[in-house]
Amino acid sequence: MPGTAQFVYWQEDDMWLGYLQDYPDCWTQGMSLEELRENLLDIRISQPIPRHREIKESINVKGRCHEE
Repeated sequence: MPGTAQFVYWQEDDMWLGYLQDYPDCWTQGMSLEELRENLLDIRISQPIPRHREIKESINVKGRCHEE
């Protein structure tokens, strides 16, 4: 699969966790950020992932998130 993909990642204790933005249900992890990137690449080039989601449009949610 040529091209690029955006991913979301964070560090939790001594592990790096993340997922490809287009596949938010397919999380992976690594002991380092580089290992996480390699694992994300494995997800991207493996067999097709079911329930692929795409971003079709944006909506304005100003004032609706985290209301207390």
